[in-house]
Amino acid sequence: MALSRLLLICMLASEVWDAETKPIEFVCNKGARRAMNIVAEMESVLSNCNGSTTLSTPVQLPCIELHVASWEDKSHQEKRGDIVASLSLLIEGVKVVKSPSQPECAASLLQRLENNINNYLLILTHLQLSQGPEGSPALSCVPRSTQSLSTILVNYNQLILGKLERFMINLEDRCISQ
Repeated sequence: MALSRLLLICMLASEVWDAETKPIEFVCNKGARRAMNIVAEMESVLSNCNGSTTLSTPVQLPCIELHVASWEDKSHQEKRGDIVASLSLLIEGVKVVKSPSQPECAASLLQRLENNINNYLLILTHLQLSQGPEGSPALSCVPRSTQSLSTILVNYNQLILGKLERFMINLEDRCISQ
């Protein structure tokens, strides 16, 4: 019972997006970026789940592969598009697999994951970029699928710590003028 209350509190906390916060503040505040990455907390909760961590339906994983040289050659718009496409792919899979038949712990984690991905998507889509034409989000890989909630969290974390963090570092030159 205490675990379900804790999960509910964490879920609600991850759902709240401060309307006063601007996406550029996310770019300029590495501490805020670290705090928003809740994967370690979710993995800890997952390790305490007594039920199965295998989902009923496969979920497509985000594109996490990062070839540094080709990544650096992309425009800011292309980088954002790549990350948004990966997050969108993952959130759609999470929405599909969420169901009342999931064990309570897994269902809570999936809801929390969906909320966290939505927060990242809000930041990225509202981030003002001046370089390059606005393009549609495009995946940089052929997605793989898994039914393991643990594997989903690991891949999500790699996307956040890899492509997303590198993109934020590329944008840090904007922080001086803010």
